Amino acid sequence: MKAVKEFLGRIRPTKRRLSQLYFALLFNANAKGFVQGNIYRGQSKALCVPGLNCYSCPGAIGACPLGSLQGAFSAGRSTLFYVGGILLLYGVLLGRTVCGWLCPFGLIQELLHKLPTPKLRKNRVTRVLSLLKYVLLAVFVLAIPIAYAFRDEPLPAFCKYICPAGTLEGGLGLLANRVNESYLSMLGPIFTWKFLLLVSVGVGSIFVFRLFCRFLCPLGALLGLFNRVSVFGVRLEPASCVNCGKCVAACELDVRTVGDRECVSCGKCMACCPTGAIRWKRIREKAGRKPEASADRRSIVLRAVTGLLALAVLIGAFCYYSNQEAPAAGGSETGELCPSVSLALLSGGTVEPAAGGSITLINFWGTWCSPCKRELPDFDRIAAEYEGRVRVIAVHTALEAENAQDYAAEHFPQSAILFAVDRPSSPGAATDAFYAALGGRGVYPYTVVLDRNGRIYAKYLSAVDYDTLHGVVEALLRGEEAGPSTTDAPTEHYRVRVTDEQGVPIPEVRVQICADACLSAKTGADGYADFTAAAADYHAAVTVMPEGYTLPTDQTEFPFADGTREVVIVLKRAGDG
Repeated sequence: MKAVKEFLGRIRPTKRRLSQLYFALLFNANAKGFVQGNIYRGQSKALCVPGLNCYSCPGAIGACPLGSLQGAFSAGRSTLFYVGGILLLYGVLLGRTVCGWLCPFGLIQELLHKLPTPKLRKNRVTRVLSLLKYVLLAVFVLAIPIAYAFRDEPLPAFCKYICPAGTLEGGLGLLANRVNESYLSMLGPIFTWKFLLLVSVGVGSIFVFRLFCRFLCPLGALLGLFNRVSVFGVRLEPASCVNCGKCVAACELDVRTVGDRECVSCGKCMACCPTGAIRWKRIREKAGRKPEASADRRSIVLRAVTGLLALAVLIGAFCYYSNQEAPAAGGSETGELCPSVSLALLSGGTVEPAAGGSITLINFWGTWCSPCKRELPDFDRIAAEYEGRVRVIAVHTALEAENAQDYAAEHFPQSAILFAVDRPSSPGAATDAFYAALGGRGVYPYTVVLDRNGRIYAKYLSAVDYDTLHGVVEALLRGEEAGPSTTDAPTEHYRVRVTDEQGVPIPEVRVQICADACLSAKTGADGYADFTAAAADYHAAVTVMPEGYTLPTDQTEFPFADGTREVVIVLKRAGDG
């Protein structure tokens, strides 16, 4: 029985561990984002959460303070004051208590460190390395973003080139969902570097306690500057201290004294202090006073009520975000009709992208997005060369839309581009309705090409250049030479059937047929997907593999046999020999 009690005592989570777990769940209460594979962009994303929690994490309900600070340098004075004020508030109230009690990435490192391996204890080298995070703060969070802000090219350097929390939560969090398979084609050397850095930090954290927090985290460096003046945290009573050094020796961080800039207020030092000189700030006990039984009862009741309220907040957050408006379904696949909306033009009036009658390039962009602004001159060139035959509509995000008109007037005063603004999905929401309806998943820039009938011809989930735009426009124009509309060309009826190896139809499978362009549809209860398209040499493919199935061979494209308009794709159950 004694052994069982000792085991339960070892595995019982501490208050700090429960706090870390609680806030990791609360900061990522948008559980639906993990299922749908997209980023929440609602009202709460305007608030920075304390701790390192990436904006692009599918579950994140708030913004990362480091990312917000880097972006604020290019976003205007009011945004900079707002983000700076939030960071100042967190610093004055909590200091690095944020790191020890609230930060999700700190929790991940501590759990990795619990793996039973030899550990590297702190020493003179680690104390010197702890200064590196101040260099990263000065260079990657402040100097580089400020320099690029003067060039009108926002560059969140730390997020882009270093942050392992962003790679884990945002990058891998999105790529883990198969609906984002198209993102894989966008990965390049920067992601490879950041992935290797993430792996290095993860492996290093097994042997070195909170490796990233101690040596690389600019947020910890910034908050540590407030440790001495913060309202909450640990403090040392000089009158009671005998300078035995047990507190510093017991601490796994590179502290020199209790509560200095490296201290995360974990409270571990309190248990080893022989004189009780280390206490929580704002908690003072009168000498010789013993706690009364009634005070103990009040404490138990207070803890119970606090725990219940915290649990109610967490459950409420999960329920709230699970019921938030989802991106509009339909009208976002190649071959489907573009959703019909009316957008406000910066010059006055409205535009209907799906109205048809001409080829339409819809470019979703933002003044805060450097790749967006770099590709706009190519769209301007296309708009000028094909004026009267091609519409180019540049749709600015609802976020910071007030900056769009000045930017367009300064850089494209005589442009044939129609500059419009997306509309929020609901009053006050930050989610862009038209962007979401066309399948946008948080990536900017994003370009959608419509044919003259308002049907989606192509989509680009990253920046595009002039040659790409010119090629797709010319391909559409060649297809229109037979008449004023692609529907005037001869059409055929094509069928794709999806079955298992016993011939049983598999419904709700997303398939497409492709030639010069692609058409997409889902199979019905009979396993068939039907297409009406211009006669061409098409091949069929499964674009989203149904759960529990796989292709029996390496073949991924299935051509229609000569003289036939039907093809059968056979899938096998995963795990079958």
